[in-house]
Amino acid sequence: MTSQSQGIQQLLQAEKRAKDKLEEAKKRKGKRLKQAKDEAMAEIDQYKLQRENEFRRIQSSIMGSQGNLSVKVEEQTAAKIQALSSSYRQNKEKLMAELLDLIFDIKPELHANYR
Repeated sequence: MTSQSQGIQQLLQAEKRAKDKLEEAKKRKGKRLKQAKDEAMAEIDQYKLQRENEFRRIQSSIMGSQGNLSVKVEEQTAAKIQALSSSYRQNKEKLMAELLDLIFDIKPELHANYR
C-alpha cells in the first residue's frame, strides 16, 4: 500500500509541477503579448508622427504658394487700379468737353404736335 501511496504522491507532485509549468508558460505568453502590443503601439506612434510631419510639410508648401498667390493678386489689383486711375485722369478733360458740348448745343425746334 505504501508503494501505491508513493505512486499517488509522485503523480500529485508531477501534476503540481505540470500545473506550475503551465502557469509559468501562461505568464510568459502574457508578457510576450504585452511586449508585442507595446512595440506595436510604439511603431504606430512613430508612423503617425512621420505621417503628420509629412502632412505639415506638404501643407506648408501648398499654403506657402497660396500666400504667394494672394500677394500676386493684390499686386495685380493695385496695377489695374493704377491703370484705371491714369486712364481716368487722361480722358477726364476730353469727356467733360464732349459732355458740355452736347449739353450746350441746343437747337430750338417746334414740337411736332404744335403745328
